[in-house]
Amino acid sequence: MPLTAYDLTGRTAIVTGAASGIGRATAVLLAEAGATVHCADLDDRGAGATAAAITASGGSAHPHALDVTRREQVAALVDEARRRSGRLDVMANIAGIMHSSAVLETADADLDRVWNTNFKGVLYGCQEAARVMIATGIRGSIVTMSSGAIDTGAPGLLCYGAAKAAVVQLTKTLATEVGRHGIRVNAVAPGWVRTAMTDRHTDEGRQQAERPMVRMSPLGRVGEAEDIAHAVLHLASDASSFTTGQILRPNGGVAMPW
Repeated sequence: MPLTAYDLTGRTAIVTGAASGIGRATAVLLAEAGATVHCADLDDRGAGATAAAITASGGSAHPHALDVTRREQVAALVDEARRRSGRLDVMANIAGIMHSSAVLETADADLDRVWNTNFKGVLYGCQEAARVMIATGIRGSIVTMSSGAIDTGAPGLLCYGAAKAAVVQLTKTLATEVGRHGIRVNAVAPGWVRTAMTDRHTDEGRQQAERPMVRMSPLGRVGEAEDIAHAVLHLASDASSFTTGQILRPNGGVAMPW
């Protein structure tokens, strides 16, 4: 496969969660590959900063304030992206939140908040993007963000893990339904990645959390946001034109059978 398979020149992409972490790294990388990127986030200042960084480096980007739990906002974003360029080629559903609580201490409000963002927010993005791609005849790529939490049980991660597992089922099901339109749907399930989400720990706490991940990884390290962004780029590009309904696990090998 020639390197031009990763060229996104002339294509339009939406990245949710673009203000920081994996979302920001993905937006920057897709723009470097030539795409016009719509950077969306609940943190509108952060989305603006990402878009500004892209344009300052010669790329094309537009910032958007977005609450992914509001279907009408997601629909409006997708419609605006289509109106600006007449097409939508890539939908990267990366926005998500973390919550930790023991099963017996999990409240309805906790479950609803995580489910609404981490699953329903992804569902809305998938639905609205697929509808536009079908209507305009674009053989596009939809990428969802799952998690290594789907592969194992972990104390405190019921809400988060359940929502991310549901994203996998959404990904596989949608792939079977839109494949006849030439639309591909794949998920990325990262291992431990250094982002603002993991930076909620103190330095000492983060080191304690990362230490077992480093030990379990054959590569001897945890991930960086750019590692995951490259996985998204691969799935967004023609380099993965025969890949759909798959779960890509950039996790440093921690879930690999020994």
